[in-house]
Amino acid sequence: MEQAKSAATPKKKLYPDINTITKDDIRGALKDGLADIRKAGFYSIFFGLFYAVAGWILLYLVFTFEISIYAYPLTMGFPLIAPFIAAGLYEISRRNARGEALDWPGILTSVKNAGGHDLSWMAVITVFAYIIWVDVAAAIYIGFFGLKKMEVTTLLELISSTPKGMMFFVVGNTVGAILALIMFSLTSSSFPLLFDRGLDFVSAMITSVKAVKTNKGPMLFWLLTIFVLMFISVVTVFVALIVVLPLLGHTTWHVYRRQIARAETA
Repeated sequence: MEQAKSAATPKKKLYPDINTITKDDIRGALKDGLADIRKAGFYSIFFGLFYAVAGWILLYLVFTFEISIYAYPLTMGFPLIAPFIAAGLYEISRRNARGEALDWPGILTSVKNAGGHDLSWMAVITVFAYIIWVDVAAAIYIGFFGLKKMEVTTLLELISSTPKGMMFFVVGNTVGAILALIMFSLTSSSFPLLFDRGLDFVSAMITSVKAVKTNKGPMLFWLLTIFVLMFISVVTVFVALIVVLPLLGHTTWHVYRRQIARAETA
């Protein structure tokens, strides 16, 4: 009797099902992200402004302590910790979709409670990856130029006019692209999953990688879109980030909603 009852009870899935999406879904998610910004106003812009200010402080420290050679990897790697900051934007998007009112106590409390301990672990993993990013950049620089201190203008001149400098640029950006792809695969859906479903962080990362593998083309398109928008943010010394970060945060949520099948109880 016990056996029959057990057999009749459906086994709970460890990992959510993955939907197949297209580039049109990514474009649609971007439109929904823009709509969230228009609807939320300063609630969205606040997170972008907070992140931009953090970027300005980072750049100030880089140049104050005369480690300007690290300015590029630090600023380009800085977005690696953005998904954790974007948790507030996920909550705004979720409330917009449900037609719920926005208020700071509700948003911040939801962010604090979402995912619990596992969300904190994902934050640690992401920051650790950022540290590795900077260490790898330093190792590549030392491998090409040794411990010699160099101004940014001198380095740019070497990159544009010498084979050694050009090779340094190619190797550095290739390694950086590989690291970015790995982190994108691990985090593109894992933070929204922790926030929305309360999965453990290992299952969330595995699901995220599976989602990227299932939708290689559209997700590569999404990664390139992120790169272009972040490049614009860096070129504008993080001014554009005030709008770009909210757009990326809201869009990430909408890509997740399209890509990860909803739970039966949701």
